[in-house]
Amino acid sequence: MKPNIALMVVVGLLFAGAGAWIGTRALPGAATPPAAAMAPAAALAAAPVASLLAQSLADADGTMQALAQWRGRPLVVNFWATWCNPCVEEMPALSALQTEIAARKVQIIGIGIDSPANIRQFASTYKITYPLYVGGLGGTDLTRAFGNQGGSLPYTVLIGADGKVVKRYLGKLKMDELRSDIAALPKPG
Repeated sequence: MKPNIALMVVVGLLFAGAGAWIGTRALPGAATPPAAAMAPAAALAAAPVASLLAQSLADADGTMQALAQWRGRPLVVNFWATWCNPCVEEMPALSALQTEIAARKVQIIGIGIDSPANIRQFASTYKITYPLYVGGLGGTDLTRAFGNQGGSLPYTVLIGADGKVVKRYLGKLKMDELRSDIAALPKPG
């Protein structure tokens, strides 16, 4: 029975990967939508943030949460997975940082590119001081919208209170650099 389950998982992942690959390819002869072609750079930079904040994701307890609750606040959005060692290694430092920056109204959120069960188990084992959300495999699309074309993890995005992307970080964070970047943010009104 177990080999059948493993086979189904592998086949499912292959189909999901093929669907994602096909979905990223433009059809020959397809015209670029005029609005996207003429959008100012600032609007394009804000588009992934608007998409993120329009999402509702399950938290580690399985309760659906609207990410719009974080609108108007500076955000550190950390994309991670339980199977990603650098992701897990940086989480205690991110937890400590959340405690440091709380007075500045800066919020760290973690979006797990993982299963709800794995994230729930991780959250119950490790005491993380910032909200963890289940992005599932669809979370990879969010990272790509923020410029992570390879889908590598960890991937972190610093967003200003104005909803604009300030900086992107690929790989394990250098906490001093992130602290410095957060300190340079204008204080939210």
